[in-house]
Amino acid sequence: MTISAAQVKELRDLTGAGMMDCKAALNETNGDMEAAVDWLRKKGISKADKKAGRTAAEGLIGVDAGVREAAVVEVNSETDFVARNEQFQELVRNVAKVALAYGATEAVAGAKYPGSDKTVTETVKDAVGTIGENINFRRSAKLTVPHGAVATYVHNAVADGLGKLGVLVAIETTGNEHAANAFARQVAMHVAASNPVALSAEEVDPALVEREKAIFSDQARQSGKPEAIIEKMVEGRLRKFYEEVVLLKQAFVLNPDITVEKALKDAENEIGAPAKITAYLRYALGEGIEKETTDFAAEVAAAVKK
Repeated sequence: MTISAAQVKELRDLTGAGMMDCKAALNETNGDMEAAVDWLRKKGISKADKKAGRTAAEGLIGVDAGVREAAVVEVNSETDFVARNEQFQELVRNVAKVALAYGATEAVAGAKYPGSDKTVTETVKDAVGTIGENINFRRSAKLTVPHGAVATYVHNAVADGLGKLGVLVAIETTGNEHAANAFARQVAMHVAASNPVALSAEEVDPALVEREKAIFSDQARQSGKPEAIIEKMVEGRLRKFYEEVVLLKQAFVLNPDITVEKALKDAENEIGAPAKITAYLRYALGEGIEKETTDFAAEVAAAVKK
């Protein structure tokens, strides 16, 4: 099949590999982007461990917190200009308040918007007309604990509780809630920076683990070592993989000499009781949504020809 320049560029952006290597990888995998990433990794050309999420939609992430609970929402707009609009910010802030009460996306969408008889969905549709851009309430979620704290963190905040990246971290403990909240916020900052794929090794998607094992095995076999040695090499690589992607096993951003798990254990001295991170949520604006790109010069040229 014919491999386009756009495909080669996309693979290069994902992996940092050279143009010719990217073209060869796509030819070998019949244009399958994910398989091409794996092909480059097996050849030792790329160290990328996953596709980079594409930030496509504009808008805002909003968070709201109560007593031992917090919620996070994503509301999208077409342009970043609208995200700086006070009316849009108030909309996101109120949707976050609804999410604190109702949690999941579908429940929030059908719930009453604060100070109105209309639902959140209806209010968002009305905002399209007044703000002048397509606006979409995309998702929401909520974390709660019976004892302890749920902390929030917004990165690059444009206003209180509003920004491009929002994180919730729940800690269960019977100890001091203020101390628990303070540490949970530190972990939330860590999650924002490190983007773990799971809380514990047991929670990592088995399909992802199998994919990594297959890549590690292929790489190890290129060494020509016996199968028994290869197995140990793969086990070692897999341990390293967990250290990179599992929250509790990651090096703590605020103190890279210890893991998040060890930092939690140390924090128990301030909290005054055993503590456990039970869940986290990380919402990055537009992740997983592909943005349609346009060539402005081509649009102008086409308009002139009409």
